[in-house]
Amino acid sequence: MISRLVDRIFPSRASTQTWMILTFVFFVGIAVVAVGLYITFALKNEVQIAYQQTMFQQATRVSGILEDESSNVNRIIQMRTMERMADIQIDVVINDSLILGTEGVKYDKNDSLFDAPEMRFSGGVDVNYAERSEGGQHLFFIAMKQPASGTIVRISQPRPILYRLIRRLQFTMVAAMVMALLLAVFGSWIAAQRVTEPLQAIRNVAKSISEGRFEEQIVVESRAAEFQDLAKSLNLMSGTFKVKIDELERMAHLQNEFIGNVSHEVRNPIFAVGGYLEALASASLSDDQRRFYAEKGLNNLERLNNLFNDLIEIARLEYREDLIKPKVFELSELLNDVYEVLREKAAEKNIHLEVENPEAFVRADRARIRQVLINLIDNAIAYSDSGTVRCRYRRHLGKVRIEVVDNGRGIPEEHLERIFERFHRVDPDRSRKSGGTGLGLSIVKQILAAHGEAVHVESTVGRGTRFWFELDFENSLTDELEA
Repeated sequence: MISRLVDRIFPSRASTQTWMILTFVFFVGIAVVAVGLYITFALKNEVQIAYQQTMFQQATRVSGILEDESSNVNRIIQMRTMERMADIQIDVVINDSLILGTEGVKYDKNDSLFDAPEMRFSGGVDVNYAERSEGGQHLFFIAMKQPASGTIVRISQPRPILYRLIRRLQFTMVAAMVMALLLAVFGSWIAAQRVTEPLQAIRNVAKSISEGRFEEQIVVESRAAEFQDLAKSLNLMSGTFKVKIDELERMAHLQNEFIGNVSHEVRNPIFAVGGYLEALASASLSDDQRRFYAEKGLNNLERLNNLFNDLIEIARLEYREDLIKPKVFELSELLNDVYEVLREKAAEKNIHLEVENPEAFVRADRARIRQVLINLIDNAIAYSDSGTVRCRYRRHLGKVRIEVVDNGRGIPEEHLERIFERFHRVDPDRSRKSGGTGLGLSIVKQILAAHGEAVHVESTVGRGTRFWFELDFENSLTDELEA
């Protein structure tokens, strides 16, 4: 029964607002009830005991004064004096027959006086207290009996002003406690609203995040620093999760694309090598035929090796951007190095290769930029039948713009947006005959993206193509050393 009552008052699951209100009401209610009980019972008893002690002291003094008087006349005079000074009424009973009152001596027994509760002494009790209304007035009584003489002194006194103030204070405090309880309920509701509104906003956004809507931001309209910090941290966490999930999705996409590309591109060289090896196993082949098949097989193996090398390279660039280590270097010197690598290939196709440029310093990864230039110039040579392939650069604001220009066949407009995709070929047959893997321009794009730059292209069919990109300009190599 008790457990059911507790479960109803304190349910196992409830809103934070409900719990806060219940907590406030519970503890404030305990305080209110405790103070109310104290005011109603304990304080009342303490006031009554204190007043009885005061009346006892007063009755003791009156009794002592009256016993010191030798005659009843003097006693009556003293009684009247004390009644006027202390606002009390005194009655004295001597030998159960002589009654002294303010009106004078009474020689007959006053039955109404002896019937009063305070005048009933029994069991060795010498002092009695009583409280009642008489004549439209609330009175307090004390009757004190002297054991030696049997004299009884009774004092009656109206309820004092202080006593009335205390009773009024009791009522005021009880009303204040009830008001405090009501204010506590109202205040707890306001406080709970201030707490639960940000929590509800955080809960709703957290639910949206759990459903995959990471773009939603937590907006907390609260001046509480803890809620502001929590919302800021959760927004940062949400943004981090979004970045991580986007990165994981990108990685999964790259993985799937990588597997698809490898399975497609590797299959043809492997089948070709297998076919040439089967042909070489034939006993009827001449030496020239064997040499021909062996060269074809080796060419396909070389193509396969280049394909894997390029795939590994592009995968490293996509998964790890920290492979880029920029430093200051001189650009014309790098172009001369690239010229030495490609001049024979250009000469074989009767293509004039121009790389003469003035001295210029840039900040980038020299090895990676060398790879970019080799891929771009090699691509220009491969798709030019004659003419000139030129690599030039010039200052552009705070950067150096590098251009690779040819007057070859050009790229059709429908291919311009896709030439940087992996394995995309403008002329698949020609590319495979030249041993290309279809990854050169994709590698260029990844290297420059790791530098924070982009590669651009312009082309006109029959007139040629221009690729360009930019690198950070440096005044000289000494700037690097001083830095």
